[in-house]
Amino acid sequence: MHPTVLVIFGATGDLAHRKLLPAIYNLAHEGQLPERFEIVGVGRRDQESEHFREMVSSTVQRFSRRPPDADVLDGLLAGVHYVPGAFDEPQVYAGLVRALAEADERAGVPLDRVFYLSTAPEFFPLIAAMLGESGLQRASDAEVRIVIEKPFGYDLQSARTLNAQLLEVFDERQIYRIDHYLGKETVQNLIALRFANALFEPVWNRNYIDQVQITVAEDIGIGGRASYYERSGALRDLVQNHMLQLLALLAMEPPTAFDADRLRDEKLKVLEAIVPARPEEVPSMAVRAQYAPGVVGGISVPGYREEEGVAPYSRTPTYAALRLHVSNWRWAGVPFYLRTGKRLSRKLTEIAVILKQIPHVALQSSGSVGIQANQIVLTVQPDEGVSVSLGAKIPGTRMRIRPVNMEFRYGTAFLSESPEAYERLILDAMRGDATLFTRNDEIEALWGIVDPILGAWDADRSSTVPQYDAGSAGPPEADSLLEDGRVWRRL
Repeated sequence: MHPTVLVIFGATGDLAHRKLLPAIYNLAHEGQLPERFEIVGVGRRDQESEHFREMVSSTVQRFSRRPPDADVLDGLLAGVHYVPGAFDEPQVYAGLVRALAEADERAGVPLDRVFYLSTAPEFFPLIAAMLGESGLQRASDAEVRIVIEKPFGYDLQSARTLNAQLLEVFDERQIYRIDHYLGKETVQNLIALRFANALFEPVWNRNYIDQVQITVAEDIGIGGRASYYERSGALRDLVQNHMLQLLALLAMEPPTAFDADRLRDEKLKVLEAIVPARPEEVPSMAVRAQYAPGVVGGISVPGYREEEGVAPYSRTPTYAALRLHVSNWRWAGVPFYLRTGKRLSRKLTEIAVILKQIPHVALQSSGSVGIQANQIVLTVQPDEGVSVSLGAKIPGTRMRIRPVNMEFRYGTAFLSESPEAYERLILDAMRGDATLFTRNDEIEALWGIVDPILGAWDADRSSTVPQYDAGSAGPPEADSLLEDGRVWRRL
């Protein structure tokens, strides 16, 4: 890997503390960083580089997934620097120009530049424009890339505007729109499951699959994020990005090669095959709700409208469920059910592919669960792995059938801890591998699916937003999305 300097805008913020800096340390621990590597933090806190190094050290010791090695940490800290100031101040970028020139001089070669925007989204176009005005969007004999965190836009129009603003300064090949879910090992294993095993591909279509359920359940509330969540809600926060990305990976055709553009071309085809709902169709294919007071983990918790910073008559959904269809040859007629919510009964992210029932049930006997549809379940969190349910005979003198699971778990199969998603994605950005990042046309296709739903919900100010008890499986209204006797998987 080419020598690199990583510039983190918002280096004193929560994301940098909890995710980015610990991820960089773990890459250093694994020996995966380039031989010449430096970090330049940019933040509004007025402090010297030495104080920033102390903060980085404290952050790594607190949030790293492994106890830090003193020698590795000291080696990393030796290349850490800081530029203070507000993001709209020209002197910040002048200081950044000097810091990058000094880094090149120390390395003896021009360093690749990766600008990581770990800031509030309103600063994305401002920082990009200021980088362009300072001439930092290009470098002689080195690559320049910019990494953009979510949320990427607030709706379709704002996403298009942001794309246009970024493309005024950077080329598309330089822009890395990050979705940390795509860095999770189980999400990447979905690609391996489909395209490295002849066992699955023959049944991965409408002839054998009855339905797909994608669940992202959280047992926590909004914490202190009311100001963000009131503007976002469940549909923008998780469905528009993470969950639709999972759907695209699950449903896409095999790419001709596993490079960035070919894989993203296939994902785009899936997203464009999901026909956006008309306003009058939204009530029958989408459900929203809010959590009410309840009990989670034996502790009484307030409802969403009682959370600090939330308007007492807020209509912001903390739960969203959708029924989508991919209108192509492979998936015609197969419903894709998506659900996500806060303050549910437990934390779980999974993709369940539920096959059709066998055409003729000859093996029947009393006293058994009986033959049930086979299921392929990818668990993204908390326990990463894959399970396949099969019908098996119960030991005994009678033919009694019940489901059993064949399971693969990362922790037991590889006897090692999976790397954090940000470790993989930061490394890919430095390598220039955009496979797990989102392209501009993908972003617009994602917003194109959820925009009509958001518009219909915003226009409807008269109907009551359903409530569900905190600690439950969600609102009963979500059952109305299920067709032909289907049921939600238990949380």
